Amino acid sequence: MSSSNIPHVVLQSSLNHHKMPVIGFGTGSKSSPIDTKEAVLEAIKLGYRHFDTASIYGSEKPLGEAIAEALQLGLIASRDELFITSKVWCTDNFPHLILPAIHKMLECLKLEYLDLYLIQWPVSVTPGTLHYPFPEEALASFDLNLKGVWQAMEECQKQGLTKFIGVSNFSCHKLENLLSFATIPPSVNQVELNPAWQQKKLREFCQKKGIIVTAYSPLGSVGSFWGSNKVMDNELLKQIGEAHGKSVAQVSLRWLYELGVTIVVKSYNKERMKQNLEIFDWSLTKEDYEKIDEIKQSRTFDLGPKLWDEED
Repeated sequence: MSSSNIPHVVLQSSLNHHKMPVIGFGTGSKSSPIDTKEAVLEAIKLGYRHFDTASIYGSEKPLGEAIAEALQLGLIASRDELFITSKVWCTDNFPHLILPAIHKMLECLKLEYLDLYLIQWPVSVTPGTLHYPFPEEALASFDLNLKGVWQAMEECQKQGLTKFIGVSNFSCHKLENLLSFATIPPSVNQVELNPAWQQKKLREFCQKKGIIVTAYSPLGSVGSFWGSNKVMDNELLKQIGEAHGKSVAQVSLRWLYELGVTIVVKSYNKERMKQNLEIFDWSLTKEDYEKIDEIKQSRTFDLGPKLWDEED
């Protein structure tokens, strides 16, 4: 699929406006750096132009190497053709560490700027904490200085180190708090979102506030330590797929796209990478939506009650 055929949304702030492809390629994988680099190159050949990384993934270096090689091979004409998202990790969620963290990230990527820089989780953890998932006492003891951290995030954008800033795993309540003092509001909230965790209230809140929602784990993240098969093995989704001649994955991704959210998909399998882009030339029916509304809801990725507000 040509990259020009992938729809985009427009991010806007007082400093910039910029197109973000609605489907991004995730690099949070247990695969080797060589496999990640090869997967990114293959993704670029298939038409992906949005790539999602994070300091905790350890994929910045191979992603940067793949971008450099893609330029050398002429797969892309310039870095500006790509949209690169990365995220600051909890151990760097302190006002004085945000700028050093993005500089380190850009050095790993060998890039001059990010397109989007996110706070990955609304919690701070003692720098140097190596265990993940975090021990309960680490989460219970350290509150995020959100105002100070966000001011540092805004400084990253003002300095041109990133075109846009945003958050990940933020509830309505936490977004409301952030919006009460932000000079530059978050452009994006990246959250777990799929037919088995539909987040209706959060989606409505973000739409009202002009915040783009990006879905991670759109297929349930089967194979990851937090993942489940509740999307891929869902009988209702299988029925919808059979009616359209599509896979469960394609039904789920199409549903997300029709909701108006953006998506990060993660597969290094060439055929599935290709199939994940084949969601733009067909539509779901009203009956399909009624079936998807029946799916039992449950959150998959949960670092503890500290992160989620009960009303959300």
